[in-house]
Amino acid sequence: MTTTAEPLVKVTSQAADKIKAILQEQGTPQAALRVIVAGGGCSGFQYLMTLEENPKEDDTAIEIQGVKVVIDPQSAPYMVGASIDYVEGLMKSGFTIDNPNAVSSCACGSSFNTAEGGGQARACGH
Repeated sequence: MTTTAEPLVKVTSQAADKIKAILQEQGTPQAALRVIVAGGGCSGFQYLMTLEENPKEDDTAIEIQGVKVVIDPQSAPYMVGASIDYVEGLMKSGFTIDNPNAVSSCACGSSFNTAEGGGQARACGH
């Protein structure tokens, strides 16, 4: 597992608090948030998040604001400089990712594309 001196991604205090709360609710306070960039989504790529208790050897691990974040080597190049936030509102609550590598995104907020392209776009909600 690679630990970076300069964080690959940033995590806002709101996101860190929500991650900690989820980990406590799940009974896995030592787990990490795994962020994955996968092909698909309405713009070509989509973000996926899951809890990870056993990071893999080739993952990049970041500990920031008291939470651990792990990113696989295929996803890491797409996440450089991204910021993970958590927003709560009347219409929508959830994690958001502000990604400087995204040149376009979809209104759903979980799909994006890069200047290099890639991924295979699908209709929103799939």
